[in-house]
Amino acid sequence: MANKIKSVWYCTSCGNESAKWMGRCPACGEWNTMVEEPKAPKSSSGGGSAAGRSRAYIDASDAKPTRLREIDLSRDNRFSVGIGELDRVLGGGLVEGSMVLIGGEPGIGKSTLSLQIPLCCKNLKTLYVSGEESPKQIKLRADRLGGSDEDCFILSETVLENILAQAREVKPALLIVDSIQTIYSEALDSSAGSVSQVRECASSLLRYAKESGTPVILIGHITKDGTIAGPKVLEHIVDVVLQFEGDTKGSYRILRSIKNRFGSTDELAVFEMTGTGLREVRNPSEILIPMHQDDLSGIAIAAMMDGTRPFLIEIQALVSTAAYGTPQRSATGFDGRRLNMLLAVLEKRAGFKLAAKDVFLNIAGGLRVSDPACDLAIVASILSSNFDLYISPKVCFAAEVGLSGEIRPVSQVERRIAEAEKLGFEQIYISSFNKESSFAKRDKKAGGITVTPVADIAALCRKLFQ
Repeated sequence: MANKIKSVWYCTSCGNESAKWMGRCPACGEWNTMVEEPKAPKSSSGGGSAAGRSRAYIDASDAKPTRLREIDLSRDNRFSVGIGELDRVLGGGLVEGSMVLIGGEPGIGKSTLSLQIPLCCKNLKTLYVSGEESPKQIKLRADRLGGSDEDCFILSETVLENILAQAREVKPALLIVDSIQTIYSEALDSSAGSVSQVRECASSLLRYAKESGTPVILIGHITKDGTIAGPKVLEHIVDVVLQFEGDTKGSYRILRSIKNRFGSTDELAVFEMTGTGLREVRNPSEILIPMHQDDLSGIAIAAMMDGTRPFLIEIQALVSTAAYGTPQRSATGFDGRRLNMLLAVLEKRAGFKLAAKDVFLNIAGGLRVSDPACDLAIVASILSSNFDLYISPKVCFAAEVGLSGEIRPVSQVERRIAEAEKLGFEQIYISSFNKESSFAKRDKKAGGITVTPVADIAALCRKLFQ
């Protein structure tokens, strides 16, 4: 009689292992995340899995404690990848022995970006492992992207042990795996992409990166709810997590840093998808402000911050009489609940009767914003559409709106004003409570741009629509 294959239950959220099914994971508290998979076989030597057996070649003499003051930081262990925007998001370049995870929707540009790295960075010996495409398909994309491919090696393989063997033979300066969900280890009986396989393969690749000092870039798929597929422990294993955002029907992409052990998570990069690959957008504010006529109502410019980078985006609003009795509230790229809150403030604190009117809000460029500094521009665009009075395209806004109708200050207002001045804006509305700002202390002048402080919505209407 054949031996019964033992199985265990894994949590797809945190990777916790359980001997039986549970409705709620005891480790992370998530509901209905337990999946059943075959248990990894144990070896006779007690290693337990490929991860345990691979420790046999680790020299114990390499792992010795070192005094903190004796650690040498004089040698720069970073190197540029040849793409300036990606270097800035990574914190100055790739760190030796690090592991980077890039996630995003299908067709967003993950494989294109990963292949552009060895093509843009000359003399970078790279091993590109693809479990989804053949070498001919990769060659066709490389010819379209252009660049030098003399030091780029292509390997179409899905078995983890073969990948590590080829990596130790080629000894690349960079290892790229596309994607981690297609790689599997022969030591496990489960299929590729399962919780145990993703965790085992990521751990083995991380061990290879730390031992050899070779940085590893992993490409990860995205689930329906927008998170990286696989157990949540995958994001804890890697050193850097980068997320690709944007509409696949549009041409612009945003690469955002979610986790970075070697730099700030406030940085982001903007790319444009072209026929020859991803192009760096060094000044995204000029692109996010579309061209239109100067006398259109319902349009206002917001000076927002995404991390440490200032953006000037166009906000469009449309206010009309409700045609079907029940007024509609629709927001694209903005939180609908916050829009309802701002409309309630206008109704209660400022006396504008908008309860019987439809209000539609749109963030131009396909972006989704969450910066509270956009509140003042949203209120201004709604009032502009309601009065059918246009706002000058040389005017922008940067302030938060409180529940009592007051205009509240926002952080880093100096950088917002500097970005507006660089793009040729003539006036910016901020909160009058920005007392510590050097721009608010002056004669409302800051190098050619007029800084106009306002205290509440009523003051905004008097100065904006007088």
